[in-house]
Amino acid sequence: MSNTPDPKIDSARSVIYQIRIKGQLDSQWTDWFDGLTLTLGEDGDTLLTGPVVDQAALHGLLRKVRDTGLTLIAINQKPSKQEKS
Repeated sequence: MSNTPDPKIDSARSVIYQIRIKGQLDSQWTDWFDGLTLTLGEDGDTLLTGPVVDQAALHGLLRKVRDTGLTLIAINQKPSKQEKS
């Protein structure tokens, strides 16, 4: 299960993050997590993926994970297109 990221976020200035959460979240959580893409893993975890504009926004997302009692497994920053070239 997957959905599309929020087009209002300026991806040119954003960094793509992957946040792995224990358990499977349904698509209703997309709005709560600022339009990040939710992908359900075969291992029973959920991967939140998408652009995060700055460190304050990242901390806001992590605060939401904490406040809802979800278990954070990992946070990974994906290389930008500029870093790949």
